[in-house]
Order: sequence, then C-alpha cells, then structure tokens
Amino acid sequence: MSLFKNFGVGIGAYGKALSMLFTKQLWWFLLFPIAFNVIVMIASWFGIVSLSDAAEAWAKGALQFNDDSFFLAEYLQSSSGAISTIVGWAVWFISKVLFFVLYGMFGGYIIIMLMSPVFAVLSEKTEEMLTGNKYPFNGDQMMRDVVRGVLIAFRNMFIEMGYMIAIFILSFFIPVLGGIIGTIILFFIASYFYGFAFIDYNNERRRMTLKQSVQFIRKNKGLAIGNGLIFSLAMFIPFCGNLIAGFVAIVSVIAATIATHQLVDLSNNPYANQHKKEADVDVEAKSVEDNTKRLDDGKED
Repeated sequence: MSLFKNFGVGIGAYGKALSMLFTKQLWWFLLFPIAFNVIVMIASWFGIVSLSDAAEAWAKGALQFNDDSFFLAEYLQSSSGAISTIVGWAVWFISKVLFFVLYGMFGGYIIIMLMSPVFAVLSEKTEEMLTGNKYPFNGDQMMRDVVRGVLIAFRNMFIEMGYMIAIFILSFFIPVLGGIIGTIILFFIASYFYGFAFIDYNNERRRMTLKQSVQFIRKNKGLAIGNGLIFSLAMFIPFCGNLIAGFVAIVSVIAATIATHQLVDLSNNPYANQHKKEADVDVEAKSVEDNTKRLDDGKED
C-alpha cells in the first residue's frame, strides 16, 4: 500500500475507534488518564516544592559564617534569611519553567511509558472485539509487554531528540529549516514515533522482535504517521495539551489496532486462542441447518 493510502487508513480508523470506545464498554479506560493527570500534578507539585525547600535550606546553611571574619561576612550572615528565601523562590520558579518545557517536549513519551500497561490491555481487548482472538493472562508476558513499551518510548524519544538537535544546528546554515518549516518537520517525526509506539502492541502479540517491528513500521510509515498525528496534535495544544493527551492516547491505541487489523488481518495470528465471533457461529449454524435440510429433502425424494 502506498504512503498516502496507509496514512488514510491510520486517520480513518479514529472514527471506528471512537464508536468502539463508547459502544463496546471501553469507556472506563478513560479513568486511567484522569488518575495519571492527578498523580503527575501532585508529584510535580511536591517535587518542585521539595526542591525549592532544599535549595533554601542549603543557601541558609551556606551563609552561616560564625567563625569567619572576611569582608561582608557579618552582613551576609544577617541577611541569610532573606537571601535563602530568594534562592528558594528562584529555584521554585526555574523548576516550574523547566518542568513545563521538558514535559511539553517529552510529555508524550512520559504518557506512553507510564501508561504502557493500560495500553497493552486496551490493545488486546480491542483485538478480541475485532477478531475473537483471546490471549490468556500471563504475568511474565505482561511485564515483557510493559518493558518493551518503555524501551520503545525511550528509543523513539532519543531518536527524535537527535532529529531536533540536527534541525536546530542545520537551521543556522539553512535558515529555511528554522521556524515554521522546522516545526512542521518535527511534528510529523513525532507523529511517526507516537504511532510506532501505539502500533507496536499489536506487533508484540504477533511475536515480532523489536527489529521486525521497526521494519514493519518503516514499511508502513504512512500508517504510523496517520495514527500518531492526532496524539501529536493534542500535544501541541498550548497549556492543556498534556492534560488531554492521555485521553487522546486511549483512542489512538484503539485506532492503531483497528488500522493494523485492516492491514494484516490480526485474526490470522497463530499465537492467539481463536474464538469464533457470534456472527460467524450463526452463519455456520445456518449453513449446517441448510445442508441438513437438503439431505432430508433428498432422502424423501
């Protein structure tokens, strides 16, 4: 399939993904992004406050000059309280800015890494609904899925960082790469790697190695870009992008499984315990009934 056709498959799967989310009892997975956002906000707040308190305490201790008599020692000692408070607030402000900048740049990968167990289960349940495939629970396999998801997120994050640095350096020599054009290039690179992460849950259940999964995604890069594009758009929303990206990721995982199924037919996975869907059973039952009826008619003749 061509790049643009695969891209269309990746984007088009979102319509069915939204439908499945609310009609196939998958909506409760949306509770996990809520919990994730609460945990991240609480952890970041206490982390930043603890860091600023530690910096303030360090500054106050460093400004104790009880045994020193150098110039300004007495003044610094008397002003240690005010200076340490200023240092604490400065560290708090800088930490806050750095958190928002770094989380804005790599928050997508943080979401993928920390919510990897949820995404693995969601992808598996989506496949079961599409194909009837069942995978017996295995704690060791689940841990391997989580570790693999985290490793892929780290891998993609560092590769994307390499592209960011390369484009930043080249923008000094090729100004056209700076600004809007560079941002657009990085946007599609991020979309590719996000889609890679969401699609890989399906590749893992097909027992693909990481190398085989990379080859599959490269061969179907349009699919990865189309699937990751919506999540990437969410991450680009100012101020609230990181908050809603977790909810978008739930839909992206479902869409990734739908799109992959359209491409390779996941029902043929030999590693699954395959169970026929009710529709297939009804068709087979009707076929058997018709054949039996024809045999009875033949005997009567």
